[in-house]
Amino acid sequence: MQTGHLGEHTRSVRAGERLDRAVGGVTTPIHTAAAYMAADDVEGAYRYPRYMNIPTQAAPAEKLAALEGAGAGLVLASGMAAISSSLLAVLTTGDHVVLQADLYGGTHRFLMAELARLGIGFALVPQADPARLEAAVTECTRAVFVETPSNPLLRLIDLEGVAAMARRRGLVSMVDNTFASPINQRPLDLGFDLSIHSGTKYLNGHSDLNCGAVAGSKAHIDAVRERAINFGQTLNTYDCYLLERGMKTLAMRMARHNENAQAVAEFLTRRRGVAAVHFPGLPDHPGHALAKRQMRGFGGMLSFELDCPPEAARAFMGRLELILEAVSLGGIESLACFPAVTSHAKMSREARLAIGVTDTLVRLSVGCEDAADIIADLGQAMDAAAIA
Repeated sequence: MQTGHLGEHTRSVRAGERLDRAVGGVTTPIHTAAAYMAADDVEGAYRYPRYMNIPTQAAPAEKLAALEGAGAGLVLASGMAAISSSLLAVLTTGDHVVLQADLYGGTHRFLMAELARLGIGFALVPQADPARLEAAVTECTRAVFVETPSNPLLRLIDLEGVAAMARRRGLVSMVDNTFASPINQRPLDLGFDLSIHSGTKYLNGHSDLNCGAVAGSKAHIDAVRERAINFGQTLNTYDCYLLERGMKTLAMRMARHNENAQAVAEFLTRRRGVAAVHFPGLPDHPGHALAKRQMRGFGGMLSFELDCPPEAARAFMGRLELILEAVSLGGIESLACFPAVTSHAKMSREARLAIGVTDTLVRLSVGCEDAADIIADLGQAMDAAAIA
């Protein structure tokens, strides 16, 4: 069934499905075999899980492509598998890539630990915008990589401007679209070549699966697929089934995440003891106007700075009851953590502080519970920790 003309809720539910009409089930079957007989409809004649050509693997990839407005999609074993295979599909020894400085800590670690070892140069641009990113381009630059909204400070970058710069300079443009999801933001529509996700987060949405995903043109995805096959970054078929199942409710979940996060952010701006709230849905957020232009919803992620010593912030985290302290995000349950000791723990303290990740910064993944209950839990925990 062609789904490109259908609404996003319909595409979330139905795009990519591989129904077994002989049996009649209304969900894509899980194909568990590691060996397959020859088939006329497969390039090279054989299916093989590492080649990612099993119907169960194709279902979530095609669903993602339909939601992103992409020519093709690919699902992989982790978000870092998606990031690393995308970068290495373009970059080789002697090449160079330009990135914003305030990236997810795992991406930053990959740059520091792997790219230099492979002889690939990179530039990390503070306070990145299209002009600053372009100023860092050299004759060896082959790609530009951004993340918006960024993790964990929810900073925004002008995607249309970056994409235009990349086309002008002959660069492959990549964006980590995890925080927004394809429901809230479609970077390919704004000119980007690749939209990358930690599918562990909003795509799956149930905190029970580790995976990554990439969407783009068929040519770009074919290049990423080859790297992923060679590096063995395949997502197993049972996890592909879980991912497709989770994505069926993506549009519904994101509507709730958007609504709840807005209410929580507005509460935190009024609460004594909170020094700053980072959420693009707030009118005083520096990227608010840009968010209204390039996003269709402000998302379920926010972070806030507690005005207290680190030990009081730790006490606050320990007194939360409904909100769980956990390192992930994007699930239906609300989760909180300190990025300084989780997502950005492998960065030096100096590097963390330089991008604004302090010891009292709390990242909050606002779930799908009742907003009033989330707000009440935050309030009682601050009261218990004497943060006021």
